[in-house]
Amino acid sequence: MQRRDFLKGAAALAALPFVPKALAASATANSEHSISALQKLTKATTVQQLVRDEVFWSYVRGFYQLPEKVIQLENGNWGVMSTPVLEEYVQQTQRVNQLSSYYSRREFYGELKPIVTDVAQRLGCGADEIAFARGASEALNNLISGYRHLGKGDAVMYADVDYDSMQAAMRQRGVNVVKINLPEQANANDYVSVYRDALRAHPQVKLLLLTHLSHRHGLVLPIKEIVAMAREFGVDCIVDAAHSWGQMDFDLADLGADFVGFNLHKWMGAPIGCGVMYIKRERLVDIAPALGDGLAFDPNKEIGKTYHRIHTGTFNYAAWLTIPKALAFHDAIGAELKAARLRYLRDYWVSRVRDLPHLSIVADTPTGGYATITSLRYREQTSVDANKALAKRLLEQHNIFSVHRTGLAQGACVRITPSTFTLTSELDTLITALSR
Repeated sequence: MQRRDFLKGAAALAALPFVPKALAASATANSEHSISALQKLTKATTVQQLVRDEVFWSYVRGFYQLPEKVIQLENGNWGVMSTPVLEEYVQQTQRVNQLSSYYSRREFYGELKPIVTDVAQRLGCGADEIAFARGASEALNNLISGYRHLGKGDAVMYADVDYDSMQAAMRQRGVNVVKINLPEQANANDYVSVYRDALRAHPQVKLLLLTHLSHRHGLVLPIKEIVAMAREFGVDCIVDAAHSWGQMDFDLADLGADFVGFNLHKWMGAPIGCGVMYIKRERLVDIAPALGDGLAFDPNKEIGKTYHRIHTGTFNYAAWLTIPKALAFHDAIGAELKAARLRYLRDYWVSRVRDLPHLSIVADTPTGGYATITSLRYREQTSVDANKALAKRLLEQHNIFSVHRTGLAQGACVRITPSTFTLTSELDTLITALSR
């Protein structure tokens, strides 16, 4: 963090009425302890006090280096690292580059082990049940391609809300494919019923792809209930949680799934190239070792470890070594507060444009099945070109960066994705732009 940015943030912190003067002073004194000061602040106050406090979130914003002329409302591609995390990443990159293979062959895996253990504990599973990947896509591709129980006459199922490359991976399994379309406006029970009816109509389905939080429009599905229902049909589920961990506050018990892919570089604040593959211990035998892993051709037919189900080759050591700093910053804000703030930001702008006659909020579920990602479109403007034009207008006329999304059965849309550094004043600009 540049000194002027830090001092600006520290001054904002000192202005908070409920912040003890000692905390404000410690934050101002030394930027190296800024994560510590942030954590002391969040632990000394309540989520209810902080979630709406723009002075506090201005202080949080000071932890990030952001573009000056653009309102960044497209934070779904990957997450901006906070400055403490970025600095750690640079240091780890320099260290790995200097020590080279002398480090990677002798010391790296010893340092990686406690990082894996920490991530596993946060997810609520054993360290032996996860393996690091370069992202959720890599993890999910290996889960889908390695699933062992598909044969002639079987089928896989996915929905329009699922990520394109995951849909492609399901198709590439060489069995029958069932694609369903989910309603954009429904409650949790309705979504369970949609999947139940689809499985009942297609008894040949053996594998179901589910997305916890859709990248297209932010719909959050009742994963635990759908997974439990699918088991009644003898169907296994692979869950795409690329966008949900860090955007929402949950663990694996809340999903109830045996196979899950996560990202750490979207909403947990780690460098690009950090993901997690989870396989429930008792289900390890059901996922084949990865293509290129020697265990795949082991004459002893050993089950092996979870990491045998993904073969990345040489990866970015520095990115994985930076994960602890990213988790420390995540902890300093707090998972509950972070999730609450992200939902608050979504509700802030949606509540102010929902009733505009020319606008439609996609997946505006009445039971709150959302986090911060939300999409919109002009009514009856469902073409790709129309939504590209809307995103272009927001950028060129209002300096708001968003992104159009395609793939939903009911048409294209424009995705709005705030982050922890987003201020309501920026969303006011969005509201004004959409109101015209």
